[in-house]
Amino acid sequence: MDILVPLDDSEPAMDALEFAARENPGATIVALHVIDPGTMAYGEGSVYAYEALVETRREAAADLFEAAAERVSAEDVSLETETTVGRAGREIVAFADDHDIDRVVIGSHGRSGAARILLGSVAEHVVRRSPVPVTVVR
Repeated sequence: MDILVPLDDSEPAMDALEFAARENPGATIVALHVIDPGTMAYGEGSVYAYEALVETRREAAADLFEAAAERVSAEDVSLETETTVGRAGREIVAFADDHDIDRVVIGSHGRSGAARILLGSVAEHVVRRSPVPVTVVR
């Protein structure tokens, strides 16, 4: 079984990773980090500044993946890592569709009310559009 776990640097994302590993022994877990250019501030809009920031985020993702590997090291799973650039919800759904993923396990930040409406919800987007079953971990 191939399970996609989107990772950012939040505790809910790490909780989702641990849940997926614990509940699916023998599975291959793909930890996906999405670099969202919409959240990056890169002055003057230069291509160089954009590329430099993406590279910096890729390096940070490597540290994130190291922490992820430590969190699931005691479990009987295989951990693969991927990084992509784009809008988080769209990239997660596209990755699941394009890579023969069987399930998505995603952390929820637990936003509600106005915060959810104003900020949107990646988990909600994935639940609504995913081509495979989704488990949301709170």
